[in-house]
Amino acid sequence: MFLEPESIEYALLGGGLLGGGGGGWLEEGRKWAQAAFATGNKPRLISLDALPADAVVATVSLVGSPAAKERYCEPSDGVAAIELLAQRLGSRPTALITSENGGAATVNGWFQSAAMGIPVVDAAANGRAHPLGVMGAMGLDLLADYRSLQCAVGGNPRTGQRIALAVEGSVSSASDLVLHAAELAGGMVAVARNPVSPAYLKENAALGAISMALELGQLIYTTHAQGGRAVAAALAKTLRGEIIVEGEVCEYALARRAGLDFGRVVIGDCELVFWNEYLTLERHGRRLATFPDLIATLDARTGEPVVSAAVCRGMKLNCISADKSSLRLGAGMRIEAHFRRLEEISGKEIVPYVFGPRSSCHAKASG
Repeated sequence: MFLEPESIEYALLGGGLLGGGGGGWLEEGRKWAQAAFATGNKPRLISLDALPADAVVATVSLVGSPAAKERYCEPSDGVAAIELLAQRLGSRPTALITSENGGAATVNGWFQSAAMGIPVVDAAANGRAHPLGVMGAMGLDLLADYRSLQCAVGGNPRTGQRIALAVEGSVSSASDLVLHAAELAGGMVAVARNPVSPAYLKENAALGAISMALELGQLIYTTHAQGGRAVAAALAKTLRGEIIVEGEVCEYALARRAGLDFGRVVIGDCELVFWNEYLTLERHGRRLATFPDLIATLDARTGEPVVSAAVCRGMKLNCISADKSSLRLGAGMRIEAHFRRLEEISGKEIVPYVFGPRSSCHAKASG
């Protein structure tokens, strides 16, 4: 089906929620989505079943730090990244998927679809946002004979930060090089990467991830007139989650670590630690939720999702959480080694809560 302009706000709001603190700024996503319709064409969303068996599907994304002040990445850079990928493949990909859901990420590929006539599949490499590129590789890093091809474009040419990069190697090393390229480009690059078959997507991608974002976004849009608390309650009910805390941000810290935004947020008696995405949620040292559980902050007045990089002291927020079982997750969320890097960066225990004995015994928020 062809997407309509009214779907933009649904995608941004639902994607922003599923970003769990990351996934890019809603304003960035709005710019890219509006640019898609400004081409005079409409982006096309298709089901995976609509593709022939020999189709080649590439993942598209924005990689880098949403808080970077020198970030410069335009919709045309997304097209340039695909063209760079096509040069290496010998032809353009048949279809595209986004790397993840997020305020900007959910509309990844919309501009390229409208400008290039390439459809977007109703799927994502991961149905929620994640800090490491390898987490959106759908398990390709476990295939000994798979060589990752990743193409990145971004940076302001007027400041000498323009970068166009094509790299082949292991998924991990190629992802690290792309993240480094984002740093050199001022903080952000558009990426096209990891071409795979529909059969591989069927087993390893988060199918229906875009539809889920659109549905949640419509719920936020139609409920916001009732206030932020009503939005939070509706989302918590739909996702089988909870409103954890409502209050004023009393502490906030943000720094750059390994090319991403790292910090902590304290709302009332709850602490959230993030690396782009919220990784942990604790009350008085008791763990309430752990990535890839959804931990999201919402504007207490409007219910609009607020990314971690946009939080500031004095802001009034609702924090909700939902168990990972309520989300659509890709194969990258099932690989324990990926989560050890999160422990190194955050200094928090994560693996035991995701894969170990604590994985089914998070303290109840109301406890």
